[in-house]
Amino acid sequence: MTTFTIGEHDFLEDDRPVRLLSGALHYPRIHPGLWRDRIVKARQMGLNTIETYVFWNEHAPRPGVFDTSGPLDLVGFLRLVQEEGMRAIVRPGPFVCAEWDNGGLPAWLTADPQVGIRRSEPRYLAAVTEYLRTVYALIAPLQVQHGGPVVLVQIENEYGAYGGDSDYLRTLVDVTRECGITVPLTSIDQPQPQMLERGSVPGLLRTASFGTRAVERLATLRTFQPTGPLMCAEFWCGWFDQWGAHHHVTDPEVGASELDALLAAGASVNVYMVHGGTSFGLTSGANDKGVYQPTLTSYDYDAPIDEAGHPTAKFWRFREVISRYGPVPADVPQEAAPAPALTVPLVAVQGLRDAAESVGEWAGGDPERPSPPTFDELAHWRGLMLLRATLEPSDVPRVLEVAEIRDRAQVWLDGRPVGVLARDHHDRSLVLPAGGGELVLLVEDQGRVNYGPRLGEVKGVLGPVRVGGAPVTGWQALPVPVDELAARTAGEPVGQPEASALLAGPVLARATFELDEPADLFLDTGDWGKGMAWVNGWPLGRYWSRGPQRTLYVPGPATAAGRNVLVVLETTSARAWARFVPRPDLGHTEV
Repeated sequence: MTTFTIGEHDFLEDDRPVRLLSGALHYPRIHPGLWRDRIVKARQMGLNTIETYVFWNEHAPRPGVFDTSGPLDLVGFLRLVQEEGMRAIVRPGPFVCAEWDNGGLPAWLTADPQVGIRRSEPRYLAAVTEYLRTVYALIAPLQVQHGGPVVLVQIENEYGAYGGDSDYLRTLVDVTRECGITVPLTSIDQPQPQMLERGSVPGLLRTASFGTRAVERLATLRTFQPTGPLMCAEFWCGWFDQWGAHHHVTDPEVGASELDALLAAGASVNVYMVHGGTSFGLTSGANDKGVYQPTLTSYDYDAPIDEAGHPTAKFWRFREVISRYGPVPADVPQEAAPAPALTVPLVAVQGLRDAAESVGEWAGGDPERPSPPTFDELAHWRGLMLLRATLEPSDVPRVLEVAEIRDRAQVWLDGRPVGVLARDHHDRSLVLPAGGGELVLLVEDQGRVNYGPRLGEVKGVLGPVRVGGAPVTGWQALPVPVDELAARTAGEPVGQPEASALLAGPVLARATFELDEPADLFLDTGDWGKGMAWVNGWPLGRYWSRGPQRTLYVPGPATAAGRNVLVVLETTSARAWARFVPRPDLGHTEV
């Protein structure tokens, strides 16, 4: 039986000192058909360990459900890690941050105003306990002493930056141990004294998260961790991107120098991210520190292995540094060939409202209620929702006012587009033209905040809505099940495409294209406005002309030899063609 323990200065495997050279891979951000490829490339860089979060809200989209199929097969992913001769670190949260929707916490849990998240509140602890027992039933048999790859399990995540409830942390430790997890347990925080003090309890190995000033920050960690191995459990080798900003890149030489300093100090490391992958579908989160900033679809992270699985300059420099401290594999990744390039017509199939009404019914209509139903009230946790109410005619323009919009709403009056209310612009009002009739809002959740005090916030149009100072009542709501509509659109008949036509959204459109064999693709979204896309049912994620991202990554296993179907949900307007280009375009950089 193999053992893995914490010694006075080192991790010990069967009582022999070992250094963990780890890289972060998030299994839902990688098509399952590519898991092994990404694990192999991490090993080829010289790593001996793979780390992953567990994403509670993805596994449990509603209470009483825990899905482990397809891209959520955590056990299958960890088995592949083991087959490649690597160890595993598992971080089950329950909070993970990770630029992931709601930080990984289920919206059905945080929507309850009586639930006190990330603290010793009974309702929250009951849900967390059930979740952890489910996860640990999967992980416990995969611990190293049982012949599996798992050598460390983390408790919570960067808790010192959020709270200081030591009873809460001790409860998580107790549940973890009661579930048969006997490998060492860790905590992680930025190496700031207050965070390191608040974010851990006795029995946990403190680790740190940082990307620069490695020697200084390890010294700070050592003051709070007098014995045991030093570990940077998140070595930030890049950064994430947000809509309307730039694509972040970092100098490979600077990253390599910091990694060298870490390893020279004898520390273990987890490269965050060794491969970021993609926030497929509607899984990306957001930040709000005064301005709401939704995270874009690509989670490339300027990592050593890029979004499409290709080694970058950073890969080769990190591999060189690692080789100074031990052997690296002789095998290396092959040079990537350009992806297939083609252009095909994109044909409108059905208006979004008609499509939504064909699968659902309008709800609500309370004549006394001055505020529309929220996403959370309707248990519609992600995506889009239509709202409607009736306005009496007016001979003069009037002002539409909302208390708050989360996160974006397109507005129509009597079938005519009026404008947009955007959270990141702090919009609260717009002018309606003279007239009356049906007032319609298409409300978009652009990603729930994943870090800080705004975790768990409600989505939708908040508070009373007024027009001309008077409350608007009788609101009805129609949730838009985007994946279901995409699947229906893929099979709907279409007419003949018009050359060089524009699509007028909100609309569902379709294109078909042929491939000689399955292949990675890069879908060019530069001529489109704002929406989402799917290939053969696989959700590619959001796109937006705001940038910086200009292409969506299509994983090869989602394609097929022969006919393939692209579905696009465009909410504004788009050129009526779909172009696939040879290489990704993640946008402009600071440089």
